[in-house]
Amino acid sequence: MIFWILVSLMALVVAGLLALAALRARITTEPAAAYDLRVYRDQLAGVDRDLARGVIDAADAERIRTEISRRILAADTQMQAEAKDPAQNHKGALLAALASTLVIIAGSMWFYSSLGAPGYGDLPLKLRLEIAEQNRAERPAQAEAETRMPAQAQPQLEAGYADLLQKLRETVAQRPDDIQGHMLLAQHEANTGNLRAAYEAKARVIELLQGDVTATDFSEQAELMIMAAGGYVSPEAEAVLRQALLRDPEYGPARYYWGVMLLQVGRPDLAFDIWVRTLEAAPVDAAWAEAIRTRIGDVAMRAGVEYSPPPVAALPGPSQEDMQAASEMDADSRNEMIRSMVERLSERLATEGGTPQEWSRLIGALAVLGETERAQTILAEARQVYAETPEALTLIESAAQQAGLGQ
Repeated sequence: MIFWILVSLMALVVAGLLALAALRARITTEPAAAYDLRVYRDQLAGVDRDLARGVIDAADAERIRTEISRRILAADTQMQAEAKDPAQNHKGALLAALASTLVIIAGSMWFYSSLGAPGYGDLPLKLRLEIAEQNRAERPAQAEAETRMPAQAQPQLEAGYADLLQKLRETVAQRPDDIQGHMLLAQHEANTGNLRAAYEAKARVIELLQGDVTATDFSEQAELMIMAAGGYVSPEAEAVLRQALLRDPEYGPARYYWGVMLLQVGRPDLAFDIWVRTLEAAPVDAAWAEAIRTRIGDVAMRAGVEYSPPPVAALPGPSQEDMQAASEMDADSRNEMIRSMVERLSERLATEGGTPQEWSRLIGALAVLGETERAQTILAEARQVYAETPEALTLIESAAQQAGLGQ
């Protein structure tokens, strides 16, 4: 009510000032007939001067005097009429003042009701932080979020693959302590869109691994849970992400989803802080890094920070643009171009080493050229190079799967 009282008083003061100005203008403004009367009198005096100088003769002077005198009488009659009835003048001024008051007050109320937030309380920083913590504590659980998801059409599986998947399910059910079986089940359930079964199988893998669990394992389980909830990070998924970050605080995928969770509970400031530091060390080809680049500008604006994402450095070797250009060439020119770039990349990786993205690109390019054996050799070499780096191995294995070289 204090806000409305203050705004109403301000509107009334402004309207009153405008009304007062209108009233004074109407009262003090000289009638038009008074101006005409002065002009006619000046013209009458000018006739005598023109007659004395000989500009006009006596007959013309008399005729002009008569006409001007007639106009003077008419203007004087009009002035006397206005002087006898000042109410009309005041009435017009009052109407103008009332109209301006109504326009200001009604217009202000309409403008605020359209663009403002009537009835919405103040939101100081402390209160906003309390609301964010309350949202985080009271947000829906994983099961509730999944029940809100619309029903998804089940993918049509080939008969042979469907039979194998069913046999895998039965085998895992009979052998609950088979780690490899649960790993395969989690992978294939995810491939078929059965995300709940996938993350449950992954949770069983983590349970069976006991202490030998990496940040990748927890991050993959959390990602499956988030996908099952339609992108929502539930308290259960947050707990799994926390386990991933406890094992590797710099693990990119887990940090990305942690930022998503912070955004969902109303903390864009914390989300921006974790994303900007994650993006600085992110691999160029990582899907989660591209997701951060896509959203971090909006997050920075919500956090009140001026920020421009750093430019993405191009990786050496055949890029997507190169492959597109090659597709427009004849077969011989295309193969020659691709082979030339592949050989340069292969030689550099063999002598100088490179990033996981470059190894993945070489594997994919060799598969495109049909050199499957050589691609398998490079894949085996990459696995040895990055045997102690789970994140790099994940990227390389993904490229191998896309190239049709997966186990």
